[in-house]
Amino acid sequence: MIKKAELKLADGRVFSLETGRVAREAGGSVIVRLGDTMVLATATMAATPREGIDFFPLLVDFEEKLYAAGRIPGGFFKREGRPSEKAILTSRKIDRPIRPMFPEGFRNDVQIVVTPLSVDQENPPDILAIVGASAALSISEIPFMGPLAAVRVAKVGDKLIVNPTSTEMKESALDLVIAGNNDSISMIEAGADQVSEADMMAAIKAGHVVIKELIALQLELVKQAGQPKITVVCHEVDPQVEKLVRDKASAKIEAALKIADKDKQVEEIKKLIEEIKAGVKGKADLEELIAKAPGDINKVIEEIEYEAMRRMILKDGKRVDGRGPKDIRPLSCELGILPRTHGSALFSRGQTQVLTVVTLGSAGEGQRLEGLDLEETEKRYMHHYNFPAYSVGEVRPLRGAGRREIGHGALAEKALLPVIPSEEEFPYTVRLVSEVLGSNGSTSMASTCGSTLALMDAGVKIEAPVAGISVGLITEGDKAVTITDIQGLEDHLGDMDFKVTGTRKGITAIQVDIKIKGLSFEIIERALGQAKEGRNFILDKMEETIKSPRAELSPYAPRVISFKIDPEKIGTVIGPGGKMIRSITEETGVEIDIEDDGTVLITTADAAAAKVAKAKIDELTFSPKEGDVFRGPVVRIMPFGAFVELPGGKDGLVHISQLAERRVAKVEDVVKMGDMVVVKVIEIDDMGRINLTMSRVSAEDKKHIYGE
Repeated sequence: MIKKAELKLADGRVFSLETGRVAREAGGSVIVRLGDTMVLATATMAATPREGIDFFPLLVDFEEKLYAAGRIPGGFFKREGRPSEKAILTSRKIDRPIRPMFPEGFRNDVQIVVTPLSVDQENPPDILAIVGASAALSISEIPFMGPLAAVRVAKVGDKLIVNPTSTEMKESALDLVIAGNNDSISMIEAGADQVSEADMMAAIKAGHVVIKELIALQLELVKQAGQPKITVVCHEVDPQVEKLVRDKASAKIEAALKIADKDKQVEEIKKLIEEIKAGVKGKADLEELIAKAPGDINKVIEEIEYEAMRRMILKDGKRVDGRGPKDIRPLSCELGILPRTHGSALFSRGQTQVLTVVTLGSAGEGQRLEGLDLEETEKRYMHHYNFPAYSVGEVRPLRGAGRREIGHGALAEKALLPVIPSEEEFPYTVRLVSEVLGSNGSTSMASTCGSTLALMDAGVKIEAPVAGISVGLITEGDKAVTITDIQGLEDHLGDMDFKVTGTRKGITAIQVDIKIKGLSFEIIERALGQAKEGRNFILDKMEETIKSPRAELSPYAPRVISFKIDPEKIGTVIGPGGKMIRSITEETGVEIDIEDDGTVLITTADAAAAKVAKAKIDELTFSPKEGDVFRGPVVRIMPFGAFVELPGGKDGLVHISQLAERRVAKVEDVVKMGDMVVVKVIEIDDMGRINLTMSRVSAEDKKHIYGE
């Protein structure tokens, strides 16, 4: 039987949840609709826990189907292949708020699949996907401690708009997505055009009002169609194993945590595990217990680390590496360390080290996009993030970018987007690649800082430097301490990773992951303030290395010449089947891009070749007007005057009376066939005939002769 719940939004649109119509075999299935955008969200759980793992196996997939936007996929096979970056980022947006909402120790596989069925280009499907995933979990038997909901908030002028349309988003200085429950916020994802901390808090609070309405909507559906939740039996460590590890390891673990070098710290813990295993040899009962659950030793050690780290911070006010809550690890910035790239920078913070490299290309080298968004078809600024195994001292095969790499790269890309010069100001495609060379926390924020430095080293005139910092959270009961610049252990054992990027003026991006049910407004406000302090400290250090972008581009970077032609002449320049533009590029070796508004971009490192290519395009698009001055050969002589060839192969007539200031009896007395002469357009008659003069060309005119 079909069950449905509806909510009328402030602007009159209806947000609806429906179950019972489709996907009845799934544990829970919900169709979410807003306008003509519809998504199907399903949640399914394995019947038994997965053996031999020490994590919650949650899999989230956002499955883009181009039929939803009335499109046929490109490529040979004409079907959807691997997910796009946008689909992966949406999957991560769904995953992050729901993951902490399952019981500790729950090990059954759970899969969330969200499929957009219809997309109207006004109501983006990502918010519907998060709400749908929560609703599907909430009505299922899966032990989900929800529901939760998500909204998008825009800032147009001074007005905050919750769940804006795509049209409203075009004018927005803020793209904020938040998820949460009735009491707190569980996920924040934002891109912003240097928005203040106060405005960001106002937007979060405005969004939370609607989150509570969407939670009430889900509870209404649960009331109609909800199933009883299963009772979860979670694995527990045997008391004998726990006592053994705590007795032998507690003091040593706390001492190991204080080792500044992460690699040495890890090595000490490994030795300790081996000592514990060696100590049980010959004790049959303990050997059997450990053989059945080999991960239990690690689990107890992690619990001891968790307790020790919290005790140090909450009671002693010191972190495991001796820093105070707001202290930032030692920083260093180096520029131009790669001699043949267009720009490069090495940013180090503690043991985290990132090398970012800039490559500049022609406008035609931008990334082409295929997805449900019909308007976003390409981008000219890209940031790619690589996280090789050696950066954490591990060995694993290289398999290309995973979800983590794509997510971190997108965050750093979003961080710099507001300060990248427009295409009109800087007609290049810009690619940044951040190579993580060492990792001990906050590599995405190091990538942001490295990107700023590399862009300035490349001579890209960014509006302002951008820096990033991560703020962590340690809680126990009513106590809560926010810590700046978290290292890997504090990220792993802490309660929050609150990443903020921005300029001195304001915030450009936020990404918040948490391991607890939610964050209060007070903690969010404190984290934003602490991040601002840390960000400004890092900006000071970066500006000690370079204050502004270099005046000139690298000598190895291509140069772009930009000019406009009459849009009606585009076809002439391209030629039939691209013949004309192809012949110019083959002859000169340049790259030529022509936009619909008539903007022509010539990209090459050879200035002489660019000049030749421009001259050829100018000839093809030549359209003279009165007052223009040219130089050209005499191609015909008649008794009444001489014809001069103009750019583009057109001829103009210099009447005998216009050959010289004196009276001319015979044309040949002044010019001969093949002579190069300077002429000025004095008239273009109704029939398109061009009348020229040689007698009225001034010395000033000659300075502006075509081609000189």
